[in-house]
Amino acid sequence: MNTPSPSPGIRGANPADGPAIAGLLAALGYPGTAGHVATSIDRLLAHPDAGLLVAEEQGAVIGFVSLHFIPQIAMEGDFCRISYFCVAEAARGRGIGAKLEEAVVALASGRGCDRIELHSHARREQAHRFYARQGYEESPKYLMKRLQPAP
Repeated sequence: MNTPSPSPGIRGANPADGPAIAGLLAALGYPGTAGHVATSIDRLLAHPDAGLLVAEEQGAVIGFVSLHFIPQIAMEGDFCRISYFCVAEAARGRGIGAKLEEAVVALASGRGCDRIELHSHARREQAHRFYARQGYEESPKYLMKRLQPAP
Protein backbone atom coordinates (compact mmCIF):
# COMPACT_ATOMS: atom_id res chain seq x y z
CA MET A 1 0.00 0.00 0.00
CA ASN A 2 1.85 3.07 -1.20
CA THR A 3 -0.07 5.95 0.34
CA PRO A 4 0.17 9.66 -0.27
CA SER A 5 1.79 11.74 2.43
CA PRO A 6 -0.90 12.24 5.12
CA SER A 7 1.10 14.92 6.93
CA PRO A 8 4.19 17.06 6.24
CA GLY A 9 7.26 14.97 6.98
CA ILE A 10 5.31 11.70 6.87
CA ARG A 11 5.21 9.69 3.65
CA GLY A 12 4.79 6.19 2.33
CA ALA A 13 8.03 4.23 2.49
CA ASN A 14 9.93 3.01 -0.54
CA PRO A 15 12.69 0.42 -1.01
CA ALA A 16 15.39 3.11 -0.85
CA ASP A 17 14.44 3.61 2.82
CA GLY A 18 15.74 0.13 3.64
CA PRO A 19 19.09 1.09 5.19
CA ALA A 20 17.50 3.71 7.46
CA ILE A 21 14.72 1.34 8.51
CA ALA A 22 17.30 -1.39 9.21
CA GLY A 23 19.16 1.06 11.45
CA LEU A 24 15.98 1.90 13.34
CA LEU A 25 15.16 -1.80 13.71
CA ALA A 26 18.62 -2.36 15.18
CA ALA A 27 17.88 0.40 17.70
CA LEU A 28 14.70 -1.50 18.62
CA GLY A 29 16.73 -4.62 19.31
CA TYR A 30 16.45 -6.31 15.91
CA PRO A 31 20.01 -6.31 14.53
CA GLY A 32 20.92 -8.08 11.32
CA THR A 33 17.93 -6.96 9.24
CA ALA A 34 19.94 -5.15 6.56
CA GLY A 35 20.19 -8.31 4.44
CA HIS A 36 16.45 -8.82 4.13
CA VAL A 37 14.77 -5.51 4.93
CA ALA A 38 14.54 -4.50 1.24
CA THR A 39 12.63 -7.70 0.45
CA SER A 40 10.38 -7.13 3.47
CA ILE A 41 9.65 -3.57 2.33
CA ASP A 42 8.77 -4.81 -1.17
CA ARG A 43 6.38 -7.40 0.31
CA LEU A 44 4.72 -4.84 2.57
CA LEU A 45 4.30 -2.32 -0.23
CA ALA A 46 2.74 -4.96 -2.49
CA HIS A 47 0.29 -6.19 0.14
CA PRO A 48 -3.16 -4.54 -0.02
CA ASP A 49 -3.67 -4.95 3.74
CA ALA A 50 -0.31 -3.57 4.89
CA GLY A 51 1.25 -0.15 5.15
CA LEU A 52 4.66 1.30 5.84
CA LEU A 53 5.14 4.97 6.66
CA VAL A 54 8.31 6.92 7.38
CA ALA A 55 8.98 10.22 9.09
CA GLU A 56 11.51 12.27 7.19
CA GLU A 57 13.44 15.35 8.21
CA GLN A 58 15.84 17.16 5.88
CA GLY A 59 15.87 14.12 3.58
CA ALA A 60 16.73 11.63 6.35
CA VAL A 61 14.37 8.94 7.62
CA ILE A 62 14.07 9.43 11.39
CA GLY A 63 11.16 7.12 12.15
CA PHE A 64 8.85 4.51 10.71
CA VAL A 65 5.73 2.53 11.44
CA SER A 66 4.51 -0.66 9.79
CA LEU A 67 0.90 -1.69 10.04
CA HIS A 68 -1.57 -4.31 8.92
CA PHE A 69 -5.30 -4.21 8.41
CA ILE A 70 -7.01 -7.37 9.61
CA PRO A 71 -10.61 -8.24 8.69
CA GLN A 72 -12.88 -9.19 11.55
CA ILE A 73 -15.49 -11.89 11.35
CA ALA A 74 -17.59 -10.90 14.36
CA MET A 75 -17.70 -7.17 13.62
CA GLU A 76 -17.94 -4.95 10.59
CA GLY A 77 -14.75 -3.41 9.37
CA ASP A 78 -11.13 -4.18 10.03
CA PHE A 79 -8.81 -3.53 12.90
CA CYS A 80 -5.36 -2.08 12.47
CA ARG A 81 -2.28 -3.65 14.00
CA ILE A 82 0.94 -1.70 14.40
CA SER A 83 3.72 -4.23 14.01
CA TYR A 84 6.82 -2.03 14.34
CA PHE A 85 7.15 1.61 15.38
CA CYS A 86 10.37 3.47 16.00
CA VAL A 87 11.62 7.04 16.12
CA ALA A 88 15.36 7.66 16.20
CA GLU A 89 16.49 8.39 19.74
CA ALA A 90 17.91 11.79 18.75
CA ALA A 91 14.51 12.80 17.31
CA ARG A 92 12.36 11.70 20.25
CA GLY A 93 10.38 14.24 22.25
CA ARG A 94 9.72 16.46 19.22
CA GLY A 95 6.32 15.11 18.21
CA ILE A 96 7.58 12.86 15.38
CA GLY A 97 6.02 9.73 16.92
CA ALA A 98 2.74 11.56 17.47
CA LYS A 99 2.71 12.60 13.78
CA LEU A 100 3.36 9.02 12.69
CA GLU A 101 0.63 7.72 15.01
CA GLU A 102 -1.76 10.41 13.73
CA ALA A 103 -1.11 9.18 10.18
CA VAL A 104 -1.89 5.61 11.28
CA VAL A 105 -5.16 6.79 12.84
CA ALA A 106 -6.09 8.53 9.57
CA LEU A 107 -5.36 5.41 7.51
CA ALA A 108 -7.19 3.13 9.96
CA SER A 109 -10.20 5.44 10.09
CA GLY A 110 -10.26 5.56 6.30
CA ARG A 111 -10.47 1.76 6.24
CA GLY A 112 -13.36 1.72 8.70
CA CYS A 113 -11.26 0.18 11.48
CA ASP A 114 -12.80 0.13 14.94
CA ARG A 115 -9.45 0.01 16.78
CA ILE A 116 -5.70 -0.02 16.58
CA GLU A 117 -3.75 -2.69 18.41
CA LEU A 118 -0.08 -3.23 19.07
CA HIS A 119 2.25 -5.32 21.17
CA SER A 120 4.93 -3.56 23.17
CA HIS A 121 7.31 -5.60 25.28
CA ALA A 122 7.18 -4.97 29.03
CA ARG A 123 10.74 -3.60 28.97
CA ARG A 124 9.75 -0.72 26.68
CA GLU A 125 8.44 1.54 29.44
CA GLN A 126 9.16 4.77 27.56
CA ALA A 127 7.09 3.48 24.63
CA HIS A 128 4.25 2.59 27.00
CA ARG A 129 4.16 6.17 28.27
CA PHE A 130 4.05 7.41 24.67
CA TYR A 131 1.16 5.11 23.78
CA ALA A 132 -0.75 6.13 26.91
CA ARG A 133 -0.40 9.80 25.88
CA GLN A 134 -1.87 8.86 22.49
CA GLY A 135 -4.93 7.30 24.15
CA TYR A 136 -4.01 3.60 24.07
CA GLU A 137 -5.07 1.47 27.00
CA GLU A 138 -3.60 -1.76 28.20
CA SER A 139 -5.32 -4.93 27.14
CA PRO A 140 -4.25 -7.81 29.33
CA LYS A 141 -2.71 -10.99 28.03
CA TYR A 142 -0.79 -11.37 24.86
CA LEU A 143 -0.09 -14.94 23.84
CA MET A 144 2.37 -16.15 21.26
CA LYS A 145 3.60 -19.44 19.84
CA ARG A 146 6.94 -19.45 18.08
CA LEU A 147 7.15 -21.43 14.85
CA GLN A 148 10.22 -22.72 13.10
CA PRO A 149 10.86 -20.75 9.92
CA ALA A 150 10.16 -22.59 6.71
CA PRO A 151 13.32 -23.89 5.03
